[in-house]
Amino acid sequence: MRTYSFKVVVEPDEGGYHAYCPALRTFGAVTQGATEEEALRNINEVVQMIVDELREDGIALPGASADDVDIFDGARVAVTV
Repeated sequence: MRTYSFKVVVEPDEGGYHAYCPALRTFGAVTQGATEEEALRNINEVVQMIVDELREDGIALPGASADDVDIFDGARVAVTV
């Protein structure tokens, strides 16, 4: 089992926040939210949906890069505080 850790960016926008995942942006990993927390929850859901779709379609996930993706062997738990 591999664990992928994707960098996401959450920035203030007019009337709320927008969020995106640089490594998956070409696949549509962009969303928004009224608050920073909502935008972060939304981008988490979008990333999960895209990863699921890529795996179902047999498309390779992006490889590790110093800025956008870290890949770990074995299971991990991520906590954002």
